[in-house]
Amino acid sequence: MADKVPGDLHVANDVLADIVGYAAMECYGVVGMTAPTAADGIAKILPASRLRRGILVKPTEEGVKVDLYVVIEYGTNISAISQNLVDQVTFALKEYACVPIADVDVHVQDVKVRK
Repeated sequence: MADKVPGDLHVANDVLADIVGYAAMECYGVVGMTAPTAADGIAKILPASRLRRGILVKPTEEGVKVDLYVVIEYGTNISAISQNLVDQVTFALKEYACVPIADVDVHVQDVKVRK
C-alpha cells in the first residue's frame, strides 16, 4: 500500500483538457474535436496538437465541469457516442488526475464521413 504524502495536488486546466482530448479521441465514432465557436456555421476539425481548443474545463464547487465540442462519424448513434464520451472522460479524469467531476456535456457540432 502506498504511503500518503502530505500536501495538495493542483492540476492545471490545460492538463485536464489534454487528458479529456486524448480520452475523447479514443472513443468509437468520434472523428475529431472542433472549436466551440463555429463563426461561419461550419465546424473545422482541429489537429491533434490543438485538441484542447475543443474542450472547456471549468472548476466548480462540486468538481470540474467539462464541455466537449466534437464532430462524429456519419451513420453512428449520436446518443450512444455521447454517453460513451461522458463515460470515457469521467473515467480518465478520475483515474489519471484524481479530480471530482461535476458534469460532462457533449456538444455535437457536426457529422462527417470518416476519410
